[in-house]
Amino acid sequence: MKTAYVVMIVAAVALIAGPAAMAQDAKAEAQWLTSLDEAKAAAQKAGKPILVDFTGSDWCGWCIKLRKEVFDTPEFSAWAAKNVVLCELDFPRQKKQDEATKKANNELAKTYGVKGFPTIVFVSADGKEIGRSGYKPGGPKAWTDSADAILKKAK
Repeated sequence: MKTAYVVMIVAAVALIAGPAAMAQDAKAEAQWLTSLDEAKAAAQKAGKPILVDFTGSDWCGWCIKLRKEVFDTPEFSAWAAKNVVLCELDFPRQKKQDEATKKANNELAKTYGVKGFPTIVFVSADGKEIGRSGYKPGGPKAWTDSADAILKKAK
């Protein structure tokens, strides 16, 4: 009886901790660069386009929702690993950010005509815009299907 009880507790812990651990592993796999120059170099090397996330990570509700519902999922991480180089250009209000990064991000926002957040700009390895996206309801599958359609047009 005691053995059955211990097995049930171990199984319950595995059921609860398993998905959280898998989500953590998937998050670790999604490598977000914070410099477009670095992303361009990685994209050239990998032969992939770049997904540039212009975000207000600590204040923009839609940005936070997009990250939580899509970008922080194992499904998105797997899709991104196959299809794009990830680059996050952040415009925080509370988080500390060095002046050089602020300046670079502001210049890139002007270059790509970013008017609001989140704005997702897909660019080629040489920085030419391929297409745009933003928050889309429906979770990671709906979002990545939409992103696939954008990337397919560029081929």
